Amino acid sequence: MHVSIAQDSVYLFAYFNNNGKDGLHLAYSEDGYTYKAIKNDKSLLRPVLSKDSLMRDPCIIQGVDGRFHMVWTVSWNDRGIGYASSSDLIHWSEQQYIPVMAHEDSALNCWAPEITYDAKKQQYIIYWATTIPGRFAAGSQSGDGRYNHRMYYVSTKDFRSFSQARLLYDYDFSVIDASIFRVGNRYAMLLKDETKAPPQKNLRIAFSKHAHKGFSKPSAPITGRYWAEGPTVAKVGDLWVVYFDKYTSHTYGAVASKDLIHWEDISDKVHFPKGIRHGTVLRISRATLLPLLAL
Repeated sequence: MHVSIAQDSVYLFAYFNNNGKDGLHLAYSEDGYTYKAIKNDKSLLRPVLSKDSLMRDPCIIQGVDGRFHMVWTVSWNDRGIGYASSSDLIHWSEQQYIPVMAHEDSALNCWAPEITYDAKKQQYIIYWATTIPGRFAAGSQSGDGRYNHRMYYVSTKDFRSFSQARLLYDYDFSVIDASIFRVGNRYAMLLKDETKAPPQKNLRIAFSKHAHKGFSKPSAPITGRYWAEGPTVAKVGDLWVVYFDKYTSHTYGAVASKDLIHWEDISDKVHFPKGIRHGTVLRISRATLLPLLAL
């Protein structure tokens, strides 16, 4: 059953198409199940950072300051991420390169950064996946070629100064695409088990009392016998709905749960613009949506 949300807010989905060269795409939904592309699925912001000039895996949150803050993957093999902010999702600040792993000379990448607000510490954490060759023995023979990822993070209060990167999640396997959200007085982390041999490539969930540390061992897979990545979550009625990229079949899927323990595949109930890739969902006001629909 589709459940409408409050009339003054809608779901917004930020994503990329193809390889991420043309930048930011947005779609919206009234009910959390059917998403419609904004601006005829044309880019709202074109990337300019890094030699690759990519804008993959965009993550947008609305901060406590009211502004929208976005991070994204700028390259397949760079040691930093992209950042920009906006008051209306139309006009964006100058794009900034944040060199989060510059101190690790052998780091291969910074993939799929996301932002979560840590209400307890009144700061934001930005986190991403990086491979540092030789750093972790576990998983080094079961991943994709030279990649053996772990999750790292920095914290910031103002998106101008950042802490030094620290390890966020390591349970002896290659992990990417974490997405952290608050559930009552604790935090949940969606993550992708990136193990290729024997193949996992599924989504799992872990929990902690803190946004930046202490996450549990991962659950059993919450997705089925297909490869999934790029999870993002929305509360739709009394359900937690996790959307994800079924990247080998070039479609989008979803699973739903009332308790974050028992999951049902509802991929047949969600509808997204054709060609959508790894994105994130948030709630915005209808007043913010209306100018976007006029583009």
